[in-house]
Amino acid sequence: MQSVPSQAIRPLSLNASLSSSRLPFFSFSLPIFHKFKISPSIYNKSQKVPLFLTLRCCSSGSVTAKPSSEDRRNRDVQEPDEKVVALRRLFSKPGIGIDAYIIPSQDAHQSEFIAECYMRRAYISGFTGSAGTAVVTKDKAALWTDGRYFLQAEKQLSSSWILMRAGSLGVPTTSEWLNDVLSPGGRVGIDPFLFSHDAAKELKEAISKKNLELVYLYDLNLVDEIWKESRPKPPSNPIRVHDMKYAGLDVASKLSSLRAELVGTGASAIVISMLDEVAWLLNLRGSDVPHSPVMYAYLIVEVDGAKLFVDNSKVTKEVMDHLKNASVELRPYDSILSEIRRLGAQGAQLWLDTSSVNAAIVETYKSALDKYRSNHGSKGKIKNKRYDESNGLSEGPSGVYMRSPISLAKALKNPAELEGMQNCHLRDAAALAQFWCWLEEEIHNNVELTEVDVADKLLEFRAKKEGFLDTSFDTISGSGANGAIIHYRAEIGSCSVVDPNKLFLLDSGAQYIDGTTDITRTVHFGEPTAREKECFTRVLKGHIAIDQAVFPENTPGFVLDAFARSSLWKIGLDYRHGTGHGVGAALNVHEGPQSISYRYGNTTPLQKGMIVSNEPGYYEDHAFGIRIENLLHVQEINTPNRYGGIEYLGFEKLTFFPIQVCY
Repeated sequence: MQSVPSQAIRPLSLNASLSSSRLPFFSFSLPIFHKFKISPSIYNKSQKVPLFLTLRCCSSGSVTAKPSSEDRRNRDVQEPDEKVVALRRLFSKPGIGIDAYIIPSQDAHQSEFIAECYMRRAYISGFTGSAGTAVVTKDKAALWTDGRYFLQAEKQLSSSWILMRAGSLGVPTTSEWLNDVLSPGGRVGIDPFLFSHDAAKELKEAISKKNLELVYLYDLNLVDEIWKESRPKPPSNPIRVHDMKYAGLDVASKLSSLRAELVGTGASAIVISMLDEVAWLLNLRGSDVPHSPVMYAYLIVEVDGAKLFVDNSKVTKEVMDHLKNASVELRPYDSILSEIRRLGAQGAQLWLDTSSVNAAIVETYKSALDKYRSNHGSKGKIKNKRYDESNGLSEGPSGVYMRSPISLAKALKNPAELEGMQNCHLRDAAALAQFWCWLEEEIHNNVELTEVDVADKLLEFRAKKEGFLDTSFDTISGSGANGAIIHYRAEIGSCSVVDPNKLFLLDSGAQYIDGTTDITRTVHFGEPTAREKECFTRVLKGHIAIDQAVFPENTPGFVLDAFARSSLWKIGLDYRHGTGHGVGAALNVHEGPQSISYRYGNTTPLQKGMIVSNEPGYYEDHAFGIRIENLLHVQEINTPNRYGGIEYLGFEKLTFFPIQVCY
């Protein structure tokens, strides 16, 4: 790469970075599930629940939030929102009868990225960020989102919406707000397919304190009712087999280990609804969801069989043969509830991860079990009472409610997966080197480029690399003040021109056939200010602190989070997002259960084979943003001492592209 003219920030040598040694591989033997059992008590403490339920009000009494119109210019008159008005008309229809309706971001599988036809919250509110919850009452409309999206929401919401800055002082949660604005006896409607069972249960309990009722609307989604013909069609892209040289483990072996786990917990079957878990377990990949190589499907694995619920039109002959070899039967995607009902009616002990399986499935199962127990009395008494959600007081089957064992097994990458991740990162680094050389030359030649132009050109370079499939998320290309919008998305007609005299933040990633990448670089093409230099240096110090960290086994990610923030804290600065997330191998760019975050509820320890991002940052609203991100592989470190006789762990970089140096 050509050097930047400024003496303030220069790129490192590409040669030094690309000569990094190859990843050492560790032994990986079956069974892959048995080693990672999670007790119900740990599961209950660390399970993931939605943003709108976990962020608490910091003040007492009635709380209010400013409408988005007060945060924006030229919005003096509040105009009615036609979509919201149409939605409210449905509230009083027969069979509905509600006073409020909640529209979350998720699809029926609690996915982060979803197909366009399921982007109901974005459709009704106009806010396109990936995280948020909309609530419409008969006379109000409010949207909750977190600190990553405050600036974006201010720009996108119309004056008829109230922006709730979740986590900020004095801002209520969804349930607190509903309890405040609805009269006792009010009815709150939800689509139970779009809420995990845990989220729906917590919401129900929270609003019942003010005598509000949660209403499950199974048969229709109210947003779909007003979206009508303009709603995009569900995806119908063909599924493909993920080759063994990339998967590293065949389907039969994965299913065998999972079935052994079922027997150990007393379950007769497990319901899998997370799309990446289905894809990983069956060594399949799809393209139903933007940026994520997954397909819309449910999977039920029984002790003596398995059923995949998927649109049959997506199944090619190769995939059909692949599934037959693994003894997996096909069922229609929309027949999942009838199968759950059938299993419950037989008294089957279903393993359900209630933090991810939707409320429609769980409630259908419980209803069927109630009928079974009523018909059979005390027969078939459950042996493993510790898994009984009612503390063992009921008789007969009652279900196994624990975190899915697939989540952790998938997070611990095998040698083939790690090799694929390293190989794709090398190709990705080559594309990035070509791109940054191009961009630097264009900027120095005074070529006017928009943020969209830059993102499109990066895609062009990546698309030429072997095995490229898609971006792993929408590229964040932000110049100057736009870099302060943590999940900014540049759009034609409204984006900025890249200013050589301002910091430029580029967060991007790719999906390759053998792996997934995610990298952020912040650069300056001229002379940064003293403030920008200091902030960049402190973010870089935090990045290096994580990169060089050595820690004892069984250390959860939140312990390391302070390492990244320490230098910023010393001058009273911070950032409103986690420091690191798990990354899938040729799968979702965000995966659990591991993370490096200030959210200390996640007690999952970092373990050998996990992949995490390292991305501290700092954002000065309306001025600039800084973030530096690499992907890291957790590996054993050969320390001179082994205090306590335990292993010590650290990180090996997967990202091979250099960072600009600030001095």
